[in-house]
Amino acid sequence: MDEFFHRNWSSIRDEANIAWLVLDKTNMSVNTLNAEVLEELHSLLQALQKDPVPLGLVIQSGKRSGFIAGADVQQFKDLETSDAAFNFIRQGQIVFNYLADLPFPTVALIRGFCLGGGLELALACRYRVAIDHYKTKIGLPEVQLGLHPGWGGTVRLPRLIGGLKAMDLILTGKTLSAGEAYKRGVVDAAVPERQGLIAARHFIQKQPQPRVAAFVEKLTNSNFSRSVLSKILQKKMALKVNKVHYPAPYIALEHWREQGVESDSAFMNEAKSLSQLAVSETARNLVRVFHLQEKLKRLEPEVTFKPEHVHVIGAGVMGGDIAAWCALKNLRVTLQDQNEQAIAKALNRAVLLFKKHLKQPYQVKAAMDRLMPDVKGMGIKKADLIIEAIVEKVEAKNALFAMLEQEAKRNAIFATNTSTIPLSELTQSIKTQMRLIGLHFFNPVARMPLVEVIAGEDTEETIVQKGMAFVRAIEKLPLPVKSSPGFLVNRILLPYLLESMLLLEAGIPDEAIDKAAVEFGMPMGPIELADTVGLDVCLYAAKSLSHYFGGALPVGLSKRVEQGQLGKKTGQGFYQYKNGKLVKKKLSDSYRLPEDILDRLTMSMLNAAVACLREQVVSDVDYLDAGMIFGAGFPPFRGGPMHYIAEQGESLLLQRLNLLAQRYGQRFVPDVGWTTLKIS
Repeated sequence: MDEFFHRNWSSIRDEANIAWLVLDKTNMSVNTLNAEVLEELHSLLQALQKDPVPLGLVIQSGKRSGFIAGADVQQFKDLETSDAAFNFIRQGQIVFNYLADLPFPTVALIRGFCLGGGLELALACRYRVAIDHYKTKIGLPEVQLGLHPGWGGTVRLPRLIGGLKAMDLILTGKTLSAGEAYKRGVVDAAVPERQGLIAARHFIQKQPQPRVAAFVEKLTNSNFSRSVLSKILQKKMALKVNKVHYPAPYIALEHWREQGVESDSAFMNEAKSLSQLAVSETARNLVRVFHLQEKLKRLEPEVTFKPEHVHVIGAGVMGGDIAAWCALKNLRVTLQDQNEQAIAKALNRAVLLFKKHLKQPYQVKAAMDRLMPDVKGMGIKKADLIIEAIVEKVEAKNALFAMLEQEAKRNAIFATNTSTIPLSELTQSIKTQMRLIGLHFFNPVARMPLVEVIAGEDTEETIVQKGMAFVRAIEKLPLPVKSSPGFLVNRILLPYLLESMLLLEAGIPDEAIDKAAVEFGMPMGPIELADTVGLDVCLYAAKSLSHYFGGALPVGLSKRVEQGQLGKKTGQGFYQYKNGKLVKKKLSDSYRLPEDILDRLTMSMLNAAVACLREQVVSDVDYLDAGMIFGAGFPPFRGGPMHYIAEQGESLLLQRLNLLAQRYGQRFVPDVGWTTLKIS
């Protein structure tokens, strides 16, 4: 057996004359593709062409974490010009084209994630074998970074499975399991791990007919089909994706429509198109967001903590969904509430969550077995972590923690899901203040990735670290936050919501207010968001924060709550809802948005963000931006509030804030933090 080693690759020739290339990127936990890795691969492939030529080639990963996560995002971040980007992209295309043209069979043996450039490498192989493992995820998620595939993905995938099915993956960035990839024709086999090597050898030795697009799939790549289908896909995409904010999927669709997949010029156009996107402001900001996400993921707690038993008190929407998510992530959970009907509703929602995320009925049953109703609170004595998610009343929470201190294990951690109340107000009835933390989840729990991990003045650092470890164990992003009213996300978001209601009281239509926010890039407008959260929840949060920071409450908000119009959950809030769906009136074509409406909405957020940074609610700019993007939906393509301030210019925004203060009063007076603000 011959063996050769490079910095990132090893090459082994076995007794059957099959060559095995193993990528194990040096000093990295994850395989990614950069210029060095590509150069080494090209050199190895060229060497294989020399005598003795192997029977075939298998490419696999030396990492347990996965196959290849795609291109090295840092390399894209460092590209300063479109010419530099083009050269890097063409380098990858040349190597993959060389791989595709090898005269002997090639197999990509995929275990774990195979994303972006990783899948493009696999597509350049004659065969693809995927290990049927829950960690195997296959896709082209480049649009999530403001890019599109550039190493042949926009050409080879449509050739393989047809244009329509390929565009479904390319334009959305969705990923597939091994089984789904096999059903769609992306891989040639999905096999158990124990059969992976056997399957790879089978394709080399037997050389079955490679998978090709069926007749109907081929038709979708014809000139006529591309012209028709692209119009349909663009209309569908426009309902979810703003072309101005996120141009990449539209450009990828246009590239496919114009170039097709048959000519080699499609590869060159793909590289040119991507090289322009790679240096765009949107892509740079989305790459920044990717790094923010990785920064939160890399927060390494000083302790290892995955509770064997979690007890959740409060089976409302938040408490019930927190309990269900913990059970989904393989924790044993008891859910307590005085109201058995509330627990029943929570369990019904949990079934839907499990069916959505788990493929097999036995997995759904196992998850339900881990989630136990507990009206009497029997789980309190056994729990390692107790999460309080009851009504937002200080007295009720204090009474609960006093009881828990008597009944829970001495080493059990107490956590509150309060959205606004400082921890110092929740420790007045207990002696063990050091074991209380905040774990503030966001609604809907299953979709929102962020959890604020809140440390009070008396909280032990070890308890905070265990809270961080727990959040990572349930696959959420932990954000370390200092205890203060509203913490980070709600402290910044609430002035924005309240300003929208003041605009409403000034006679501006709710649809116009929401339209301005959505055009800025928010996932939904503030009026619709308030209805979705619940107007009673908004009113309580507003009262709580006004107690600390002052400010008047919108009259319309208080009136609606008094009348029982609480938003989406009651069918009537600022908007009306039928069968849970929003009934929106269309704005008149002649209506013109007030000139300063967007300033009033955004500057209220930015001013609060500067205050939070000054008060060190979070330790740095990155944490603040990450919190608002992953916890409040601040437009990712803008890179976060503080990054937006830096891009727009601090002095310019300060002028606009002063102008708003002159027009509308105290609430727009710039925070003193603006005078010392330094954002690199």
